[in-house]
Amino acid sequence: MIKRIAQTAGFTGLLAALLLTLLQSLWVAPLILQAETYEQAPAAEAHEHASGAMAAHSHDAEAWEPEDGWQRTLSTTGGNLVVAVGFALMLAGLYTLRAPSRASQGLLWGLAGYATFCLAPTLGLPPELPGTAAADLVQRQVWWIGTAASTAVGIALIVFAGHWLLKLLGVAIIAVPHVIGAPQPEVHSMLAPEALEAQFKIASQLTNAAFWLALGLISAWLFRRKNTDLYPA
Repeated sequence: MIKRIAQTAGFTGLLAALLLTLLQSLWVAPLILQAETYEQAPAAEAHEHASGAMAAHSHDAEAWEPEDGWQRTLSTTGGNLVVAVGFALMLAGLYTLRAPSRASQGLLWGLAGYATFCLAPTLGLPPELPGTAAADLVQRQVWWIGTAASTAVGIALIVFAGHWLLKLLGVAIIAVPHVIGAPQPEVHSMLAPEALEAQFKIASQLTNAAFWLALGLISAWLFRRKNTDLYPA
């Protein structure tokens, strides 16, 4: 069973990661690159007004980051692959407890994953373009983890609990982090135009939705295919 879970997660993660990278390259990455031009503009202007002695400096101490092109694409693909395999392992593990009766039910698992790890957290902490002011990183991470955990528990109660009071409790648990509120910066500011930020939020949500739907559908199909003796069609 462990081998089958690993195989399901490996193939699912690879396919879903490639899909996510493709969508990000075509839609999300161009928006980020466009926002970076606004972020770099103030620094470039400062250099133009500085004296030659002050403007001369070395970039050797700066942290390495992938250059535009194949380096950034390769780095993004590697990160997406790690995340996708991890989430696929989680789904395959859950299937051992409650196997999908049809491969199409994987779409429902994918929607649940999207709601848990993307939709609910971004209601308080929407995706940010470069140059956008943000609250303290640790506070944001704590709120994000708490929101994802409460959403997962709430969805589980709503879907699987038999008594209506438990379902109502699930709704309340989902709402708690949003009642508390996500940490916010003291001053809201961004360098990129609002229209670009709106496009970025839409692109991020839709690409993540496509990723999770593919993750759920592929993982359910592979899990059933590799366990036909236990889950016949």
